Amino acid sequence: MKKLSFYIVALIFLSAAFMPARAQVVVKTKPLRPRVVVVKPAQPGSNYVWIAGHWVVKNHRYVWKKGRWVKARPHQKWLNGHWKKNRRGWVWVPGRWMKI
Repeated sequence: MKKLSFYIVALIFLSAAFMPARAQVVVKTKPLRPRVVVVKPAQPGSNYVWIAGHWVVKNHRYVWKKGRWVKARPHQKWLNGHWKKNRRGWVWVPGRWMKI
């Protein structure tokens, strides 16, 4: 019985390890161009980075997600997310921090 329980627990952990962190949404319609936005308010401090707004898909339509200021991470720079075309349609590639 203990051996069976061990295998069940191991199977659960292994299946979780190979599952994607989040499901990727694929859309057929080309995303809209990003909005031209005047950044308000001004930069809150010299150690802040602007994360640009972008289109997200909600309820089968594009909705604008506003940009925001975030505190910069030491020795890293922010790479904005972008829409990428693949053979199935368009997918959102999230922004991320990159070591410099």
